[in-house]
Amino acid sequence: MFEFLHRTRLVKRGLASGKTRRRRPSNEMLRSLENAPWLKVTIFAAFVAGLALLVFSGQQQEPTRNFVFALLLLATAVAQLWVNQPKTFGRNSRVFLVFGIIYLQLGMTKLLFALCNSGVVASLKPEAAWLIAPYAFAPLVLCVLLGRNHGLYGAVFVSLWSSILVGKIDAPILVIGLISGFTAVLLTQQVRRRSRLIRAGLFVGLAIWLLSLTFGLIGPINLFNPVATDWSMIGIQSALAIGNGIVTAMVVGGALPILEQVFRITTDISWLEASDLNHPLLRRMTIEAPGTYHHSLVVANLAESAAEAIGANATLCRVCSYFHDVGKLVKPDYFTENMNFERNPHDDLAPTMSALIIIAHVKEGVDLALKHGLNQQVIDVIQQHHGTSLVFYFYNRALQQHEDARAGGKIMKMREEDIPEVSEESFRYSGPKPQTRESAIISLADMVESASRSLEKPTPQKIEQLVTELIDQRLADHQLDECELTLRELRTIAERFRFTLMNMLHTRIAYPKEGKGSTTREDGARPDVMAATNRPASAPPVSAA
Repeated sequence: MFEFLHRTRLVKRGLASGKTRRRRPSNEMLRSLENAPWLKVTIFAAFVAGLALLVFSGQQQEPTRNFVFALLLLATAVAQLWVNQPKTFGRNSRVFLVFGIIYLQLGMTKLLFALCNSGVVASLKPEAAWLIAPYAFAPLVLCVLLGRNHGLYGAVFVSLWSSILVGKIDAPILVIGLISGFTAVLLTQQVRRRSRLIRAGLFVGLAIWLLSLTFGLIGPINLFNPVATDWSMIGIQSALAIGNGIVTAMVVGGALPILEQVFRITTDISWLEASDLNHPLLRRMTIEAPGTYHHSLVVANLAESAAEAIGANATLCRVCSYFHDVGKLVKPDYFTENMNFERNPHDDLAPTMSALIIIAHVKEGVDLALKHGLNQQVIDVIQQHHGTSLVFYFYNRALQQHEDARAGGKIMKMREEDIPEVSEESFRYSGPKPQTRESAIISLADMVESASRSLEKPTPQKIEQLVTELIDQRLADHQLDECELTLRELRTIAERFRFTLMNMLHTRIAYPKEGKGSTTREDGARPDVMAATNRPASAPPVSAA
């Protein structure tokens, strides 16, 4: 309260800014619950209670024996998740998602078998339960939300538990569940459109139909006397089997937006929807900062190509690259790609002030991203894409001015301590350093694309040397210490950068004007398209930002 009044008085006196920067809300309670061991134990205890309810309900032979089998499977599933997916196991929300989706499929399977065996629905005979059980529900959801390994994990354990629920461990339902689950995972490795879910559901349905036909769940078919075969019944059974996969995919497609919102997961489908260039911020950028807009598009191409080469999320890299420099909208004229060629605004500023403006575009970008409700991962990339790197151009200019001041001070007989020292920390971004592979790729692509604009005549050798030197500089500056990129992946990224830049920076033949044999342009400039002939001499290099 008192701080607000004090700030109001300062604003009225012109000693403070009336603008309040947006901050990401931090919920300490949710953060503590995410890592609380007792909550993880509660989730597993609830799953055990749910398994007991499913196993002991209905009329089963030896339910206690089956429940013991289910508990042994649970111990195996927990150990498997802990060993192979430690990041998922360490987050309670992810554990709840995995086991919640698995239990939801188990509950639907038990309900369908109970309905078919009870005769409540006359049209559903007991044999129909084998054809309409949602075998691929958990594998589809987990594969799309968390990745292929989680989808395979769900396919294996949900099939094992499902085979126990029908009584004794049943081989047909186990095999159908495994193969249909594996089919779903195989066809949904990179789902960028919801239509691919339907396609995966169709193939899952075909797999269920073929396996049901193999195990005799469809038919019987009398090959020696086809007239005696009830083809209408076989047609209904076939429609149920194939429709099972399609309906399951449709249900998954409808549930995905809800699950993404609840568990704060962004799938490739949502990333593709977010890549629309008609976003208000991007439309503003095309008008107010066209140079930054073009720079962002090129960075997106570089980052996407490199991400695909190392198996990172290429769609995420493309979308985050569009918005990584959105903070330049606040002062676009202070960045070289948008600079007015008549004057350089940095000529009137001290190097420390110029560096402050350059560095502030990260905080301004986070502020704009929060205002427009951008994805959390986009905000992280905006904040991390420069890490704690040095604005070298203005730092070097400050050092030169400091040396000039010392030389002038000797003539004026000034004391050494009266000349302020240049602090390197004042010229560094506040960070944090890139925390993920995707964030690091975008950081490197941003740096490489900016520096490549200074090449007057790009050749393969120049581009290779530039890319190698820039990546080595980032490594030497410890900017990549906190992400998971390996040296092999960095080499692959460098190769993709070189290949993409060579395709983008190739020179064109300068055609002579009609009726003349000269290859020079009318204004006398070189025909090289990369020559920066119009930029002010005092303008900092593009890579300075």
